[in-house]
Amino acid sequence: MSITSSTLTRAAAVAAALSGLIYIVIQFIHPPDVVASLSTQTWVTVHILSFGMAVLGIIGLSGIYLRQVRQVGVLGLIGSLMFGFFFILQAAFNFAEAFIAPLLVADAPQLAVDFVGLFGRYPAETDLGLLAALPLVGAVLYVGGALLLGIAIIRARVLSRGGGILLIAAAAITPVAGALLPHALERIAAIPMGLALIWLGYSLWTNHKKTAAAPILTKNQSNLDPTAAV
Repeated sequence: MSITSSTLTRAAAVAAALSGLIYIVIQFIHPPDVVASLSTQTWVTVHILSFGMAVLGIIGLSGIYLRQVRQVGVLGLIGSLMFGFFFILQAAFNFAEAFIAPLLVADAPQLAVDFVGLFGRYPAETDLGLLAALPLVGAVLYVGGALLLGIAIIRARVLSRGGGILLIAAAAITPVAGALLPHALERIAAIPMGLALIWLGYSLWTNHKKTAAAPILTKNQSNLDPTAAV
């Protein structure tokens, strides 16, 4: 099978949609961020899925950006980089949650629960050093990146503007939900973001199909006899 730009674009579209779908699903099966959860298979499975979601998100985001690289300009570049770095940060953290944190339970249970509870707004009892800054850094990259990218998508008019609007709304809802809702309910704010990724993945797929069909149509039209029938 030859690898073409068309193949890569379709792969990126599927990756974005799958990333959004997984992001929604894991919110309903994520176990509590407590020591007892770390030794369960559910914990490992959820965070392997989360790791895969982040990797797929990076791939999907790359395709979304490259499809409209000229139209989104500097704003789209900054937004894509910020959102992309969030996925990289999340992938690294999810990997540690799945494979490293469970190993700490026996010898350092408090460190383990403080680590996995970083994004759960639990006050850490151990000194986590620079890791304590991860929630703030992640929030800035997630909210700021999604907002800028959503605005750039709307202005570019290449992919669905509805997907861009939903991306902005999902980013705006997140800090509000974090301030007003307990962590267990705060997870529901991830659903609009998952839907936005699915929408943009679908838009990338359909937009690519329309673009790919255009040259074929032009070629067929050029073969028609321009002389009017008598």
